[in-house]
Amino acid sequence: MQAARTGFILARSAADGPWRISRYIFSSTQPRPGPVNPYESYDAVLDSVLEHALPVDPAVGYLTKEIGGGVYVITEGIYQSAFVVTGAGVVVLDAPGSYGAKLRQAIAEVTDEPIRMLVYSHTHKDHIGGAGSLADIPDLQIVALDSVRHFLEEKKDPNRPVPNVTFEKEKTIRLGGKEIKLRQHRNYHSDEGDLFIHIPEAQFLMAVDTLAPGYVPFMDFDLTSNFHEYLKVFDDILAYDFDVFVGGHLTQLGDRSHVEETKAYTTDVYQTVKRVHAGTDLMTVMVQTAEVAGSWNNKYLLFKAFLETVTAKSAEEIKSRWRHKLAGVDVFVESHVSTALVYVRWDD
Repeated sequence: MQAARTGFILARSAADGPWRISRYIFSSTQPRPGPVNPYESYDAVLDSVLEHALPVDPAVGYLTKEIGGGVYVITEGIYQSAFVVTGAGVVVLDAPGSYGAKLRQAIAEVTDEPIRMLVYSHTHKDHIGGAGSLADIPDLQIVALDSVRHFLEEKKDPNRPVPNVTFEKEKTIRLGGKEIKLRQHRNYHSDEGDLFIHIPEAQFLMAVDTLAPGYVPFMDFDLTSNFHEYLKVFDDILAYDFDVFVGGHLTQLGDRSHVEETKAYTTDVYQTVKRVHAGTDLMTVMVQTAEVAGSWNNKYLLFKAFLETVTAKSAEEIKSRWRHKLAGVDVFVESHVSTALVYVRWDD
């Protein structure tokens, strides 16, 4: 007979009761349950989000949407990028790996102007990993931050050709009477820096990996490397004059209301975690855990129980307030709380 296995679980007996660290026992001699769908407990995507989803034809593999002022957005339903028809050539804004090989075809369907420039918003391969398919264009200018060039020189990735036109902080591209304004605001996402891409004539702003309209941010607040800076990025966005917002991901375009909503969610996560953390006593949780574990020896386990207690309390609150407002709350709220908790405990 195989020995029973034990573990620990954070639970409470009533919705408003105290949280407790408890031991559970699982006997491997008991019959195993049948197959279970691990995803059936997640919330369905909100109808309000599905109603605004761009209708990508899977047989085509991408959709091109005209914004106005020569600006077009292209997406396959997961990633988003754009290009600008200037009258003197096309400027491509990012080249995601998932449809980079189809960019030339998509552009040729709306203009016969040649591709003159490619702008990198940042270094991440999911947004520029299709750039290699454009690398053979004669005299192509690849525009990016100096720091992005330095990083890509090290990587030597043929799918992300090294930029040949770089700048430190901000640059305005002028081509065919169009103006495309590029500016780094802060390192809210990638360590090498991220660009805002603003086209005033079209009232268009592209700020990749800041938010996804209709949804909560991706895991760990869009993989932010600096939550302190990420908290400020929404005000940076709202300082611009725009009607159309592209965040680089998922199924719909955004506007100012989506930025304000994501700012409110992010602020709520931060403030909730800060309050719950301040109201949870470390030693009380460690004593409870040590009693269940039968030992004080494993200090990592005791401290982990504290972090998990704060995370569980915070996540439950946030889900109750937001799951009917934004899609994906139940998918990524724990990661958002974890990111905020690291900041609150060690930096705030």
